[in-house]
Amino acid sequence: MGDVQNAFHRTPFAKPLIGMQPPDGRTLIRLDNYFAMKWSEQGYEPEEVDSLNPADWFGLTVRIKPQFKSVVYDFGDGTSFGPTTDLGGPYPTGNIVKAYTDAGVYTTQIHATLTGQVSLNGSEWIDIPGQADLDGPVTPLTVLTADNRLYASGG
Repeated sequence: MGDVQNAFHRTPFAKPLIGMQPPDGRTLIRLDNYFAMKWSEQGYEPEEVDSLNPADWFGLTVRIKPQFKSVVYDFGDGTSFGPTTDLGGPYPTGNIVKAYTDAGVYTTQIHATLTGQVSLNGSEWIDIPGQADLDGPVTPLTVLTADNRLYASGG
């Protein structure tokens, strides 16, 4: 099983990415921001099967399947949410919501944990001991203040 564990950890996993609304990395203080986790296009995300080269496995057909375990949302202000299995979502249905109280630039990030399963020569899926901890790229979020002003009509 040690070789399978090593193969699991060498799997080119998709990167966990943080998505947010409002978009474009800008928001206002005290405004609810909706966060979500998504996967990069490249690499294997949970439930996608990586078929290993049989020549490297003495002719065996070895398939590895990552499994999503949990995610931590790091809001960049010293607070985080998780570990959770909630992938978040957009306004108004998302459950991962954060309002910032101070203006500034915050470095948000996703930390995901995967487990894995293996199938040998078409067998049932077998759990692989251990887990893979993946850190997504840092995504800056600029939190701004806004002033409102009232003007008399017509002038």
